[in-house]
Formats: sequence, structure tokens, C-alpha cells
Amino acid sequence: MQAIHIPQLLRAVEQTETIEVQDHLPDLDTLMPVQGTIRVMHKGNYLDVSAKAEAIVTLTCDRCLQQYNHRLSIDVSEMIWLQEATSTAAEDLFDQDLSSTEGLIESLPPRGYFEPDRWLYEQLCLEIPPRKLCDPKCAGIELSDELPVPTVNVDHRWASLEALKKQMLN
Repeated sequence: MQAIHIPQLLRAVEQTETIEVQDHLPDLDTLMPVQGTIRVMHKGNYLDVSAKAEAIVTLTCDRCLQQYNHRLSIDVSEMIWLQEATSTAAEDLFDQDLSSTEGLIESLPPRGYFEPDRWLYEQLCLEIPPRKLCDPKCAGIELSDELPVPTVNVDHRWASLEALKKQMLN
């Protein structure tokens, strides 16, 4: 997918671009191509981005360590504000008032680019469950009460010393 130059959206029909997705995303390992639709609408001072997509990923169960397939399905929309960057990221961390949500929104420069593949990747990653279980009733790894018998690997150069040790113990 190609990045969308935001000023070009103003010249598009109804200031909207619709992207049909049927491709593998570079950083998301899926069994099949991600399939769906992304719609980007320019609304003056913000972009209205929405998507419906699905993919299948292979996850590893946190309990039994077996791999299983999981379907990711999204139906999301997000507003991305168009504003010029006024300060550096380091200044934002120190000067940000966390009691308001004003600084906790996505923003892009009005003359910049929107990357639909990166945005879609982020949305799909948010759908990956934090607790990965192959089955809600997964019992985990079976543990046995028996201790494994340690195998003794004696260097053949120490064999004479081992024989002497056995003689002294007898």
C-alpha cells in the first residue's frame, strides 16, 4: 500500500479514498493475506479513518506452549487530527498534562502523508489477545512427579580416578 498525501485527499471524489486490502503486512506474520477495506475521509481539520479487515495469525499458548491459529477481525474507526507539530517529543513528555486527553490523540501534519499499511498493522496488533490460550480449559504442560535420572558423562581421562574412588568407598 502506498502512503496517501493528505492534500491530495482534498481533490479526491467526496474527499475520500477507499483502499481494498489483500496483502501481507511486512511486520505481521499471517497465514493468509490481510483482507478488507480501509476508508480515509478528509474532514477539514481531521481525517476520519475506518477499516474492516481480517487475518489469521499463529500464536503460542501461554499455558501449554502449543501453537494455534487465531482469527483477527477488526471493524474500527479513528479520527486523526491534522496539525503542525509545535514542540519536540521530549518537551511533550515533560509539559503534558495527563489529566486532560488533549495530548493523547493521533495527529499528522496537514501537508504530510497517511500510511494506511502502518495504521492497519497497529489496529490488527491491538486485536492480538494479551493472554494467549489455545482453549479456555487448557490445563497447561503436564508435569510428572518423577524426577529425571541424571545422566553422568564421565570424561574417559578421569576413568582411572573414578575406579580408585569406587575402591576406596568399598
